[in-house]
Amino acid sequence: MLTTRIAHPNELPALTTYPQDDERNTATAAYLAGLLESGCTRPEWCLVAERDGRLVGNVVLWALPERTVPMDIVLLEPGDPGTGAALLSYAAEQARKLGATTQGHVLDSPAHAPQFQRDPYLREELLAGAGFAVARDGCRFVWTAGDPRPAQDEGLRWRSLADLGRAPFVELLADTFTDTADSIFQAEIAEHGLVGAAERNVSDMLELDHHPSWYEIGYDAADTPVAISMPARTPSSAVIGLVAVARVGRGQGYATGVVARGTQVLVDAGADEIRGDCDAGNIGMFKAFQRAGYRNFANRRMFTRAL
Repeated sequence: MLTTRIAHPNELPALTTYPQDDERNTATAAYLAGLLESGCTRPEWCLVAERDGRLVGNVVLWALPERTVPMDIVLLEPGDPGTGAALLSYAAEQARKLGATTQGHVLDSPAHAPQFQRDPYLREELLAGAGFAVARDGCRFVWTAGDPRPAQDEGLRWRSLADLGRAPFVELLADTFTDTADSIFQAEIAEHGLVGAAERNVSDMLELDHHPSWYEIGYDAADTPVAISMPARTPSSAVIGLVAVARVGRGQGYATGVVARGTQVLVDAGADEIRGDCDAGNIGMFKAFQRAGYRNFANRRMFTRAL
């Protein structure tokens, strides 16, 4: 008989383990330990499936640190289709009790640490059956220490959040959203409007680990604000975060300049690996990462469902 429940303390952080797969077991346990330490998850958000006294699957609820309502699910180990379906149903039930109205999940390919999603077809079928729909087909990029540092755009002058305050970031981001090619932003704009979507995204970035001097607006030679750079740290990596270019600045390579600026800020802060994401349909952003020396190491499909 299959039972879904909250994990016992002695089952953390390993949860489901696989025989003769030490790389996977070690990496996922370390990842979950980091999520617990950072506050991105909690022991009561770690859910398992048990059969005949053995853990056969798990799923973990996730949120930005300090938030009390989970946003997404991570570390989904579905086992067989029946176990996976039961876990996704239980994850919805638990998140709903905590006040969540939506739930997201990401599926990366090819599979890599720390989640090792080695059974993508099963996962996609389970997500579709549980009411998830694709919100974005995305691309993941990485820069590591030893790679050439991207050249800085000498035509941009940067002023930080510490000097400007929040309002100019919201105003400029709303302008960039007018014709955004990013499907996630498009969905947020449809629901909240340009300014509302910009407010939400700036608020989300302010919740990430950062120094106020890292978040900057770039000004051109005419002192016109043309670009936003918001690099940050997540519990698992340094990230380029939010990149945006104003309509008046399009076609001048400023997106590459923003990636270069974020890279410099994070390297100066001690980062030896930096990641970035973009919508697969956002060709300009894809090329900006490539021109800045980043490698497209994986593709990422983002799923969401209403609860």
